[in-house]
Amino acid sequence: MPLKILLVTATSAEADALKNIPEIRIFPDGFLFGRHEIRLLVSGVGSISTAWAMTKWLSANPKPDLAINAGIAGSYREDIIKGEVVIPVSDCFADAGIEAGNDFITLAEAGLESPDKFPFKRGIIIADNKYITLAVSHLKPVRAITVNTATGSAATIEKLIRKFNPDIETMEGATFFYICTGERIPFLAIRAISNKVEPRDKSKWDIPLAISNLSEKLKEIILMLD
Repeated sequence: MPLKILLVTATSAEADALKNIPEIRIFPDGFLFGRHEIRLLVSGVGSISTAWAMTKWLSANPKPDLAINAGIAGSYREDIIKGEVVIPVSDCFADAGIEAGNDFITLAEAGLESPDKFPFKRGIIIADNKYITLAVSHLKPVRAITVNTATGSAATIEKLIRKFNPDIETMEGATFFYICTGERIPFLAIRAISNKVEPRDKSKWDIPLAISNLSEKLKEIILMLD
């Protein structure tokens, strides 16, 4: 069945993953690929920009049949390498909480919210729908965290690993999960690894490789929807 898809990216460079699909067709309000109509939303970087852009778009348009968040990410794991494309199946706001000396206390741990208040389950948001099931049959499922400040120090890396044991890190993912779950929009996220999460050294990043591989896998995922 043809789907109306909303594709959300943080930047224009990440949006190129869609635009660079060779068979993509442009029409006045978006793109056509296979039988599917795709609307593109470049939200801006970070949770606040993503929340505002998505909320504004959804208030002015009919809900899509499927929302896809496509972009780059940093990897915490040695076996998730630069260029690899993965599917986040859970996400959380990893820096929303309280600092207590060297410790970090989540809002739920502080008693400021319930860890199971919708759309959270045990303090995280879980992606669980037929599109996720389809995608993880082709790409590696991962645990994601979302931060407002991209991690770039050994001390912060150690704290986040100890607290959340993440596989990847982004700056928008949990916001996308939150809004889609709250609005009951089927969704999935596709992230290509551009760098290892380590003390910041951008000379080691490979964004062109990540975007190229993201484009290839995005095409495969959309074709699987037919």
